[in-house]
Parts: sequence; C-alpha cells; structure tokens
Amino acid sequence: MDLKEIQEFIKSIVRSGATEVKLETNDFKLSVTTPNKGRGNEVVSYVQQVQPQNQVVTEYIQPTPQPLMHVAAKTEAPVAEAGEKYLTIKSPMVGTFYRRPAPNKPFFINEGDVIKKGQAIGVIEAMKLFNEIEAEIGGKVVKILVDDATPVEFDQPLMLVDPA
Repeated sequence: MDLKEIQEFIKSIVRSGATEVKLETNDFKLSVTTPNKGRGNEVVSYVQQVQPQNQVVTEYIQPTPQPLMHVAAKTEAPVAEAGEKYLTIKSPMVGTFYRRPAPNKPFFINEGDVIKKGQAIGVIEAMKLFNEIEAEIGGKVVKILVDDATPVEFDQPLMLVDPA
C-alpha cells in the first residue's frame, strides 16, 4: 500500500464509525484509533513499515488541517439604543467565537474601528473547522458583545455597528 491508499483506508475507517482498527501484512503494520466519547476529535494513525533485517520504522500520520471557510455574518434590522440606530451583526452558526486569527495575533477589530463590507471580523470554530466571519455591512463598531474564545449560538448578537 502506498501513502495515498493508506490515507483513503483511514478515511473509510473514520466514516465507518469504528473506534480502533489494526491491520498487519508482511510489509507493514497499521493501527488507527478514531475519536470516541471522552477523547478529542483527533484521529491517531500509526504505520510501521517492516524493513529488511527485521528493522521497524514507525511513522505518525498527521491529520490534515482544514482550510478556513469564509462565512458572512448576519445583520439585523436597525436597533434603537440610546437615541441612535445601530445594526447588529449576529453569529451565522453555533461554535466558539474568536476575536483574533491566532492566540499571539492582534484582534481582527476593536470597538471604535471602522469596518468595510466583506472585512473579517472574527473566526468561529465549529466541529474543528475555523470559519472566518465577514461583515455584511460597513460602519463604525460601537460595541463588541462577545469576548474572545466564547461559545456562541446561532443568531446570537456579536457586535453593534453604526452604519452612518
């Protein structure tokens, strides 16, 4: 089996729902452990290739990182607050909202910043996928309603924007 066949085999094991599979041939040994309750969602795979003179080489197959998906944030009709009209940007999905692209990076936006339509305003992690959230409107960010690394619900208000 080549690496591509092994990866396809691992994917079919994950789809089948099996939690652990071991395969042994004259050329290699394959052990795949998939997520179950009480563990994370990471698939752990080890391939041991049997070399001449009974030398064994073990290789850890790293799970492939998922690309960022771009999702437009929802906006609500104007909301009256303190005599002014603001638009509410809401979460387009359930997940964990992050205000920065990585822990050591600055926030996408802060209160008082002027944003443009299509600009990234945060990231929502859902099912181990990081979805970049884009603003559907432009304007000045008046209030950020959700802290960094906070769980959010679908349609939950994330921030207030003054479109003027």
